[in-house]
Amino acid sequence: MELATHKSLENIIKKDKFLFPRSAYRGKFTVENLIFDANLQEFSQKVGYICALETGGKISSKQAYDEIKALWKQLKKSRKRLGIGKPPTENENNENKEDRSEPE
Repeated sequence: MELATHKSLENIIKKDKFLFPRSAYRGKFTVENLIFDANLQEFSQKVGYICALETGGKISSKQAYDEIKALWKQLKKSRKRLGIGKPPTENENNENKEDRSEPE
């Protein structure tokens, strides 16, 4: 088997970016938010593929619904595990108040 050439690696990367586009994260940076953003983008891509398969007659509407529902459940579990959307803890509230305080 031959090793991939520089040109073929560039083509693979271009194809990967075309098939699996990623957008830059915008918002308050935390590791959890960044991970959830990646999970959300993956969810979106998979839903798009499933919809295209259903529209093209390759899978049934029921199968598409079931697959999207399963993906949604995975995304919800991810959000819950990462603690996205839960109210801030008392320590986080105090830190935010300190950040907004007037300089002395």
